[in-house]
Amino acid sequence: MRIELAVAPGDPQHPNEDYASVALPASGQGGSLVLLDGVTPPEGDYGCLHTVPWFTARLGGAMLELSVSHRDMTLPEVLAEAISRTATLHRSTCDLSHHRTPQATVVAARWSDESVEHLVLSDSALLLTRPDGSVAPVLDTRLDELTPAVRAEREALRALPRGSAERAAAGRAYVRSVEALRNAEGGFFTAAADPSVAARAVTGRTPRSGVRALTALSDGAGRWVEVFREGSWQECAALVAREGPQALIDAVRAAEAADPAGAAHPRGKARDDAAVVYVEP
Repeated sequence: MRIELAVAPGDPQHPNEDYASVALPASGQGGSLVLLDGVTPPEGDYGCLHTVPWFTARLGGAMLELSVSHRDMTLPEVLAEAISRTATLHRSTCDLSHHRTPQATVVAARWSDESVEHLVLSDSALLLTRPDGSVAPVLDTRLDELTPAVRAEREALRALPRGSAERAAAGRAYVRSVEALRNAEGGFFTAAADPSVAARAVTGRTPRSGVRALTALSDGAGRWVEVFREGSWQECAALVAREGPQALIDAVRAAEAADPAGAAHPRGKARDDAAVVYVEP
């Protein structure tokens, strides 16, 4: 078995909001991986005393423990219970109904001798490498499929000069438009304080014989494909398999440095937290 992980903050002056982990049960049978990408809230109140890293550490830790110790639970059940546990930890001190309460995207996979289960919620990615080297990406594309009006608002925002007052005002308006679609019908979903969101995740199961490797990516690492167009998902998985997760993060950092203002490759953050988990079960 081969297991490799790499994480890196987008800004060394700020805590990394991504979470990445792998666990192997004491029985020696199978294993689990969990990767979360914390959602950075806009400046201002978000109803919680706790930071996004506090939230992702507890949600991720709960998911990992449940996924290996309760193998009778499905991954959506694991996510739902982990959300409930995490909410209980700060329900008495924080407003968990606030639309900016700490939240995260989720990738989870669990394997046994018979099968590989997967779950993806929001815009992180899981790549399943087949025995022949082809790759099946597991993606939740709802964030990319927002209403035409919101997509038009995003394009108009990206056309404005960085640092300008016009871009700042348009950015605030765009954030409000996106937030109105978060965890709402017709929008997209993230793990926050409502366990019912687990039923919205993209899930599936593949025969163990059909999976050679698993690669989990936060969107800060997946931008190598989705933003910078450096290669396909298959080429991305091959890079990680060949050179390791840190090589992918290094390639992303090089692409970000070559386009610091986002002129050639528009994106919300010039540099983003990045996390990669690679497992050959």
